[in-house]
Amino acid sequence: MKLTIIGGGGFRVPQIFTAISDPTAPARVDELCLHDVSAERLSAIRGVLDALAKRSPRPPRVTYTTDMDAAVTAADFVFSAMRVGGLEGRIADERVALDLGVLGQETVGPGGLSYALRTLPVARDLARRIAALAPDAWVINFTNPAGIVTEAMRTELGDRVVGICDTPIGLMRRAVHAAGGDAASVTFDYVGLNHLGWLRSITVDGAERLPDLLADDTALAGIEEARLMGFDWVRSLGALPNEYLFYYYFQREATARIRESTQTRGEFLLAQQADFYRDAAAMPVSALDAWERTKFEREASYMAESRPESERTSREASDIEGGGYQAVALALMAALTGSGTSTMILNVANRGAIPELPPDAVVELPCTVDADGIHPHSVAPVTGDMLGLMQSVKAAEQLTITASANRDAALAWRAFAVHPLVDSVATAKLLLERYREAIPGVDAALRT
Repeated sequence: MKLTIIGGGGFRVPQIFTAISDPTAPARVDELCLHDVSAERLSAIRGVLDALAKRSPRPPRVTYTTDMDAAVTAADFVFSAMRVGGLEGRIADERVALDLGVLGQETVGPGGLSYALRTLPVARDLARRIAALAPDAWVINFTNPAGIVTEAMRTELGDRVVGICDTPIGLMRRAVHAAGGDAASVTFDYVGLNHLGWLRSITVDGAERLPDLLADDTALAGIEEARLMGFDWVRSLGALPNEYLFYYYFQREATARIRESTQTRGEFLLAQQADFYRDAAAMPVSALDAWERTKFEREASYMAESRPESERTSREASDIEGGGYQAVALALMAALTGSGTSTMILNVANRGAIPELPPDAVVELPCTVDADGIHPHSVAPVTGDMLGLMQSVKAAEQLTITASANRDAALAWRAFAVHPLVDSVATAKLLLERYREAIPGVDAALRT
């Protein structure tokens, strides 16, 4: 089986390599093909993988290329893990918004829409190439903003593209542990959009455990999302929110904390990863050590900018332990190729699961996956404030997709203006203008 990663010079690729090299991995990969626009980044990652291969009894054959068509041809699975515009683009996503007093975050709010505008043309081109050169391939999208990108790629690939994210995975792992269950004994109700969702029910051996969990301070102390947003707030919701909802529920506090920080998240990662890629290129024999040090710092500081200064090194070990999206991606691959059945949270077409959203909208739902495909679960009705937030964010997402497809700057302005994290039509216009000035890919995507 051939697995291709588009964005193969990315920092998280060694985690995927480790997962597929494990003799107990649920899916067997014979060839791992890494594609990147940067030969230098591929070379740095190659140093890490060469060292990891020496530790593994069955590493896959790894190929490296900057030719996208060669990478895609004959692939059985394609992971889309691109970062169009690099970390420099991410920093502009953050800083342009912050300079206008608006939340600056790479996937949430105006930063996410800017990221989408420059990414969608590349994602649609990738989807067309896969449809032509590997029409039977499954595409697993990690590229952010994952919900928007997956929805746009569906135009070419239909149900053969699915989005995954590791934040619901982490929430479920923590909640299951706190509820005293395991994967075999638990059923659950989770609903939302990418980076905007709620765990609304968790049953262990048929008994509902969420109310007792929410009432228990000791149990909630083991759940990062509850610590981040406050026990009283999650009890008020009657649900456990995805951690990215912090930016919606605590917009004022999140914006102030990020503005007060000496670095945005993008600036931190650029400085950190520049050191890694430089050191890995200079000393390939030490590339793995450099990568492991950088990985720990990266994960321990995840969403640190959203927490008060005094708590930015307080992330619990349980919040960053193994698993993650690479494990879910392998389980997804294994199920689709006939090696058992898996239940996981995925970004898929709505098709009436939430009747108040368009049927073609990509939403985040529990799904059962087997050799016949991906089967979304029915979920309880979504009402009130949860539904309203989903509808307003999805409207902004779909306006962005249409604006990109038609190169329509007026629609892009409207997308910024209707997003719940942008508080003024005039500010929305300034946001779009300044993103076009700061990021060539955003301007190019809207030029006719």
